[in-house]
Amino acid sequence: MPIQPVPLNEVWAMRQAVMYPQESIEFVQLEDDEAGLHWGLYAEGELVSVISLFDRNNSIQFRKFATRTDRQGRGFGTTLLQHVMDWARANGKKDIWCNARLTATAIYKKFGMQAVGKTWQKWGFDFIKMEKQLSQSKHMQIIPAIDIIDGKCVRLTQGDYDQKKIYNEHPLEVALQFEDAGLQRLHLVDLDGAKAGAVKNWKVLETIAGKTALVIDFGGGIKTEKDVNIVFNSGAALATIGSLAVKNETEFVKWLLQFGADKFLLGADVKDEKITVGGWLETTDISIYDFLQKYIDHGVQQVFCTDVSKDGLLAGPSTDLYKKIIERFPALHFIASGGVSNMKDLESLAAIGCTGAIVGKAIYENRISLDDLKLFNN
Repeated sequence: MPIQPVPLNEVWAMRQAVMYPQESIEFVQLEDDEAGLHWGLYAEGELVSVISLFDRNNSIQFRKFATRTDRQGRGFGTTLLQHVMDWARANGKKDIWCNARLTATAIYKKFGMQAVGKTWQKWGFDFIKMEKQLSQSKHMQIIPAIDIIDGKCVRLTQGDYDQKKIYNEHPLEVALQFEDAGLQRLHLVDLDGAKAGAVKNWKVLETIAGKTALVIDFGGGIKTEKDVNIVFNSGAALATIGSLAVKNETEFVKWLLQFGADKFLLGADVKDEKITVGGWLETTDISIYDFLQKYIDHGVQQVFCTDVSKDGLLAGPSTDLYKKIIERFPALHFIASGGVSNMKDLESLAAIGCTGAIVGKAIYENRISLDDLKLFNN
């Protein structure tokens, strides 16, 4: 599905046919159209969706986003809007916004856009401003991991519950140490919940969220909408979703629409560039690239990827794989996970463009000190 610049006469024709079929062609012509950037998505050689972009002092406004009525509901508009988001980030724009019909806000919410201000009426329609801030930071964020079993801070080797080591009886103490070191994020994993298929250690989440300012993503056992609500009500900023996104796409997409795609961190466990599930015991035939593209099209913005052959072994991260993913999806907030053993590994991940790196065992085994992380953050 190629996306390319479209002549204005074709843009106007699409706008009129989709948005205002009862009006003249002059009605859909904007005064500043000549100054805009107009893109179209083509399917089977036909123009099916158009969008017009205007740069307002490094703030991107898009207008007259229209998809042919007989092609709506098939992902064409989502693909085009994702292209716009990627372009805006890649070109260093600070934010993106539009004046949206109230009846059309669902697609924008999928991309993490939020309603701003009050509604108004024009041409018989209700409108509201939707906007999204675009991160400009290239600095890689260190995200320490705390894995929980029976309320205790543990680490597994390659996801094996029989290879468990307890590092601290009180996860809050560990979280406070991370916060004192200047870290701002926390990757909290409910291993009991992952095993049971339902969130179990939400009390630990509630305690850490209540006594630190850490931005917490929480995963493990999130299988139902009730689990999602428990996680957010207990203080998590993000819900981490892994196997469910592979096995129950319909449910996950429903959550993305309901809660907003910016509220989820997608986890991708990989072996030989194929997605694995079931505690890494089952390798699917799903390509990591196809998997990511599918959910990027649904508005997912943050992803962490674990090479299951590396996790917990302190053998170094899969930089070659991560580099391929980042090159394929340059606008994605990509977080490396697994294998980090020393500061040099973190420097390598930052160099290839990772926006974050989850670090666990290397900290607990004193391969990386909190003082090292303080220096890295500065």
